[in-house]
Amino acid sequence: MAAKLVAWSLRNRFLVVVLGLLLVAAGVEHMLRLPIDAVPDVTNIQVQILTKAPALAPLEVERLVTFPVESAMAGLPDIEEIRSVSKFGLSVVTVVFREGTDIYRARQLVQERLGEAREAIPEGYGTPEMGPIATGLGEIYQFEVRGEPACPSTEDTPECYSPMELRTILDWFVAYQLKSVPGVVEINTFGGELKTYEVAPDLVALQSHNLPLAELFEVLEHNNRNVGGAYLVRNREQVVIRGQGLIESLQDIADIVIRASDEGVPLYVRDVAHVHLAPMVRQGVVTRDGRGEAVVGIVMMLMGENSRDVVNRVKDKVEAIGASLPPGVTIDAFYDRTDLVRRTIRTVETNLLEGSLLVIAVLLLMLGNVRGGLIVASAIPLSMLFAFIGMVRAGVSGNLMSLGAIDFGLIVDGSVVMIENVFRLMSEKGSAGKPVKEIVREATSEVARPVAFAVGIIMIVYLPILTLTGVEGKMFRPMALTVLFALGGSLILALTLVPVLASLFIKKPPKHHETWLVRMLRRGYTPLLDIALRRRWAVVGVAAAVFAGGLGLTSRMGAEFIPRLDEGAIALQVWRLPSVSVEEAAQQSGTLERALREAFPDEIDTIVSKTGRPEIATDPMGVEMSDVFVMLKPRDRWRHESKDELIEAMEDVLNERVPGAAFGFSQPIELRVSELIAGVRSEIAIQVFGPDLEELRRLGDEIARTVSAVPGATDVKVEQVSGLPILTVAVDRRAIARHGVNADDVLAAIEALGGHEVGTVLEGQQRYALQVRFPPEVRNDVDRIARIPIAASSGRLLPLGELADLDIEPGAAQISRERIQRRISVELNVRGRDIASVVADAKRAIDKQVRLPPGYTIEWGGQFENLERASSRLMIVVPLALLLIFVLLYGTFDAARPALLIFLNVPFAATGGILALTLRGMPLSISAGVGFIALFGIAVMNGVVLIEYVRKIERERGLAPAEAAREGALVRMRPVLMTALVAALGFVPMALSSGAGAEVQRPLATVVIGGLGTSTLLTLFVLPTIYGWFAQGATFK
Repeated sequence: MAAKLVAWSLRNRFLVVVLGLLLVAAGVEHMLRLPIDAVPDVTNIQVQILTKAPALAPLEVERLVTFPVESAMAGLPDIEEIRSVSKFGLSVVTVVFREGTDIYRARQLVQERLGEAREAIPEGYGTPEMGPIATGLGEIYQFEVRGEPACPSTEDTPECYSPMELRTILDWFVAYQLKSVPGVVEINTFGGELKTYEVAPDLVALQSHNLPLAELFEVLEHNNRNVGGAYLVRNREQVVIRGQGLIESLQDIADIVIRASDEGVPLYVRDVAHVHLAPMVRQGVVTRDGRGEAVVGIVMMLMGENSRDVVNRVKDKVEAIGASLPPGVTIDAFYDRTDLVRRTIRTVETNLLEGSLLVIAVLLLMLGNVRGGLIVASAIPLSMLFAFIGMVRAGVSGNLMSLGAIDFGLIVDGSVVMIENVFRLMSEKGSAGKPVKEIVREATSEVARPVAFAVGIIMIVYLPILTLTGVEGKMFRPMALTVLFALGGSLILALTLVPVLASLFIKKPPKHHETWLVRMLRRGYTPLLDIALRRRWAVVGVAAAVFAGGLGLTSRMGAEFIPRLDEGAIALQVWRLPSVSVEEAAQQSGTLERALREAFPDEIDTIVSKTGRPEIATDPMGVEMSDVFVMLKPRDRWRHESKDELIEAMEDVLNERVPGAAFGFSQPIELRVSELIAGVRSEIAIQVFGPDLEELRRLGDEIARTVSAVPGATDVKVEQVSGLPILTVAVDRRAIARHGVNADDVLAAIEALGGHEVGTVLEGQQRYALQVRFPPEVRNDVDRIARIPIAASSGRLLPLGELADLDIEPGAAQISRERIQRRISVELNVRGRDIASVVADAKRAIDKQVRLPPGYTIEWGGQFENLERASSRLMIVVPLALLLIFVLLYGTFDAARPALLIFLNVPFAATGGILALTLRGMPLSISAGVGFIALFGIAVMNGVVLIEYVRKIERERGLAPAEAAREGALVRMRPVLMTALVAALGFVPMALSSGAGAEVQRPLATVVIGGLGTSTLLTLFVLPTIYGWFAQGATFK
């Protein structure tokens, strides 16, 4: 089949060239449309359900909101997991669907069940809503809205910008404009003060005027609306009637009449309350660079969009918005995803360019012919254009994994064998007067079948990678698809365009079939081969010893999931006591920012601390937690040698300057993706399941103490499930019955401590809440809270303390659930060791020191869970790849013996890969595992090229097996060395790279280079040595 395709191409050379030009045109067009990103989006298919319940403590949120939502979602088709977090005033339920589920179908299924959940939640306790359609890579652009001059914290004048004014500009101008950008799903605004119209009752005035709160609520609600009165007819015209009573200003509120005395003296709202603009109660704050509060916008990208294009559109819009902002107000971006995209793509471009130059240099040195070298090299851009077409059609983006794992040496292997054989036959038969076209046809047809099978084998070993699921599947499937597209294109080109170009441009046979480099290598190879053939047992013994040594090294190697991609920024996590206030947390964040900027001026560009949660709480943090984004300057300006060294120095500074807090170090995208995928914010999570919160807390503390002693375990922390001080105002049922008071009147007064909403005030298109809220001097004093007046049925006002019991005691801070049961997480990161060995030591320590009561279980999550799942999948995938290789080898030779002989390349290639990883101090990882799969295909290819020729001359010339093996090895030395060298050198820049994203590529490249070294030695020395043994006797069909 392959030979027929070659012959057809040579008969239709003009058509083949035209088709090649069409490939170039189509490839360039698809290349320009290819979406570009830094890394594949590994977030699972999930829908978040957010419910705000300001009146409820965590235990009540769990019972009244979270459980009904979980129950409604249970039983949906294609559900993989349901987990939840219940915090003060917030419920977040995450529904994870199976891979391949369409996100819009998933959201539709959830939406259909939300009605059932809303009915199950008691009225007034919140309405569940779905979160935005975004992923872990959704936060693509973050910026601060700055105003100069900024108002001091104690005053607000028209000449300066307050946090409330800046937040209003962000919410109602900047965010609205950015939401119109295609590809933007949401603008998450955070920080500053959310403006409200506040009526702050005066306790003394309420009591002196005998005014119950319920009457104040009712008056405000009834004095803020417009009505329609149909129309009247006048002079044969219709005049529309409307009544206008909407509140438009603070003065309008102050002038509302509550009631009039018997003498007709009106009682105004201003007589019993202070009317002013005030911030909404907030559960989060943003600070920056130690200079105080900041107002921040987070642009969230729609799932499946091209991040580079969306960010560029956002930046264009921001530039346009900037021209119409008030004087002194600017938009200052501090996080831009395209920075990471640019750096990773620059790494990929550098690796590919250097790899292609090395490949071309080897081709010219080994072939000694510029035209021949250029013909082979032309397969590189043409195969890539073919790959771009496939990527766009398959919906694969160009990123670190899809483009970064391409080896140009692999792509040109088929063309190398073709052109090398053309040169060999030309030098042998060119002087006989045979036409060049005929020599090219004979030479290319001779090797077309082994080339097709060899490239086919490499392609087939990539197929099992497509069966990977979860995080590792999303990470490596794009790579496998891209390599398959590129190899498929290279094979088609090797069988069509390369023979045509050879017949058109290689007119004269080379003067010397072999270059000086090949001749020199041959002079060294021939005597060594003869020694190997004479001392077969010694060669086999050495080979067996090398293989045994490789197996021994494997048992001592550690393991990790995927090497950490350096994002160029640090995400510092801060944990405080659950009882900390927003103001104290903001002050601590400022202290932290100043400490870091003073200690690391050469390394840190800017620091942004996000404490607690924003209004769209996709990340349900409490005020005791902060995510501190540390943006770093270029490496060449650092005083510290590495990022790990910088992190250790930061930790020392923080422990000294910021007491009373715990710290953990991660990266922005890594932190967000881990939170979304596993519900944890660290590399490893030890999850304890059980019914009782107090027992879970005790077990968590015990496990944390045990794990902290394990070498390599850092940032060990227990999920804070208790310690939140709660003032409980418990209605005394007998007291309210005695005085004829409704419980609702008591609870309304409690609600007014946080803000009882009584309407909305419109300013043009802007909408602000109108709320009744007691002033700070009341709501921050338990004694004053107890004196809040409540109206009895007799009309007399009673203090709240007579109708309810007030008690402050610690309560639950957070309740996490998974699979409809409670759990607590002990999280840790790993530094200085691999994950697998740390987990193994931690498991032994926990089994030995921690006793679990009946009904309590432990599970391991985070990256370790991904590693275990991926490892078990690879235990199936790798043997499947090896079986496919053997089946193809059997199909190539139609016999088992030569297939087994070539299959020996596989264990020897693996030995070289393990040795290379050991020498570079790298653990086994999923990246390395994928490298082994690719290596097996390349290693077998060389064996096919050699053994196919040996069997051919043995069959055609009647040579003895040993003699045929020697002659075949000498003739095929050049193509074997060329294919191995171009494949290995194509990976060298990747193995040595230190650019952004190189961490993920290095293990893969190291495995391939090391494995090709040992497998090439086996092909050139061991296979010819033992060929005679495999050739003797009957051939098993």
